[in-house]
Amino acid sequence: MEKAILVTCGIGREKSWEVEESAKELKSLALSTSAVILDEVVFSRHEPTPNLFIGKGKAEEIGQLSHKKADLVIFGNDLTATQQRNLEELWSIKVIDRTQLILDIFAQRAKSTEGKCQVELAQLLYLLPRLSGKGIMLSRLGGGIGTRGPGEQKLEMDRRRIRKRIARLEEELEALRNRRATARKKRLDLPLSTIAIIGYTNVGKSSLFNRLTDSHEITEDRLFSTLDPVARKCILPNHQRVIFLDTVGFLNNLPHHLIESFQATLEEVVEADLLVHVLDVTHPRIREQSDAVYQVLGELEIRDKPILTCLNKIDALQGAGGVNLIRLQKDFPGGIPLSARKGEGIEILLERLVETLRGLMIKIGVLLPYDKMGYLELIYSQGIVKKREDKAEGVYLEAEIPIKVKEMLKGLTFDFST
Repeated sequence: MEKAILVTCGIGREKSWEVEESAKELKSLALSTSAVILDEVVFSRHEPTPNLFIGKGKAEEIGQLSHKKADLVIFGNDLTATQQRNLEELWSIKVIDRTQLILDIFAQRAKSTEGKCQVELAQLLYLLPRLSGKGIMLSRLGGGIGTRGPGEQKLEMDRRRIRKRIARLEEELEALRNRRATARKKRLDLPLSTIAIIGYTNVGKSSLFNRLTDSHEITEDRLFSTLDPVARKCILPNHQRVIFLDTVGFLNNLPHHLIESFQATLEEVVEADLLVHVLDVTHPRIREQSDAVYQVLGELEIRDKPILTCLNKIDALQGAGGVNLIRLQKDFPGGIPLSARKGEGIEILLERLVETLRGLMIKIGVLLPYDKMGYLELIYSQGIVKKREDKAEGVYLEAEIPIKVKEMLKGLTFDFST
C-alpha cells in the first residue's frame, strides 16, 4: 500500500462547502485504490498558477508534509504536464492528479479484454502530451497507485511507439466494438426491451441490479466497483421479458477523453429503451450528483430517453429522514423511494417499469394464418393479448405489443395499429 497526501484546491468562486465535498470525494477515490492517507490539505485560491497550480507558500507547506514518508501526493484537480513535472521536482516525490487517479481505479477494476483495452488507451492518451525531452518514466502508465496498467516493460517507450500502440489499441477496440455490436444486434433481434441502470458511482446500482434480476454481482462500498457492463434477463409482473443492464458509474466532471475511451461500454446505455436513474438519498450532494449524470447523458445525446428516478438507501435515513425524503420527492418529482439492500419499494418500481414500457407499446389487431403460428408465441410472451378469436383461416388477436415486436411481424396485414 502506498502512503499518500491528498490536496484539494477550490478555484475561483467555489463555496467552502463545495470544496469540502470535493475533498471527501477525493478521499473516497483514494481509498478505493487501497492507499493509506497520511494527511489532507484543503484550501482555496482565486486562480491556479501556471507553473505549480498552487502558490509557493502552499507548495512549501505540502513539501514539509511529504517528508512524513509519503510515497505520493494526489491532487483533486487536473494538472498540466508542466505543473505536475515542476511539483515532482520540487518535492522529489510522485504527483498524480484527479484524472490519473480515476485511471488507476479503472485499471484495477477492468476485468474484460475490452475494459482493459479501454483503460490502457485512456492511460496512453493521458500520458502522450506529458512526455518531455527529459524522458518521464513510463512507469507512470501503471498509475500512481500500485503498478496496474501497461506496466514497467515500456519504460523506454518514446512518443512514436506510444502512438503506434494507441493506433493498435484503437484497432482492437474497433474489432471488439464490432463484436459487441453483433451481439447487441442479436439481442435486438429478440423482442426484449432493454433497461439500463445508471447513476453516480457508489449509489447502489449493482445492488438494485442484483435485487431485480436475482443476480450476485459484486457490490462493495467503494467507487467504480462495476466497470464492465453486465446484462441479465428478467420477467416483469405482467410477464413481459426484459433485459437489465448494470453500467459503469458516472462521476462529476468526468474527463471527456475517458468518455470517448469508454464509448463502447456507454453504447449499452445509448441503445437502451429505458433508463433507471439511481440516486443515494443519504448523500449531501445528491442534486449535484444528479446533474453530473445528466451532463454525461447530454454528451451522449440521450437525455430524451424515458427515465425513471429511484431514491435509493431510504433504510439508511436517520433522524429527520422522513422530512428529507419528502423534500427530495419534491426536488425529484416521480422519484421512487426504495432500498435495494432490503427490497423496500421494489414492487412499486416494477409497477412503474411496466407502466412506462407500456408507453413504448402499440395496439394491434391482426389475423395470424396457420402458417404464421410462430408469431403467436411471440405476441403472447412479449405482449398483452386483449382478445382472441380462433377462425377457420387463422387466429385473430387484438393485443398491446412492443414496437420492436411489430417490426418482426413481417408479411402480416393489420386491421389496426396505433
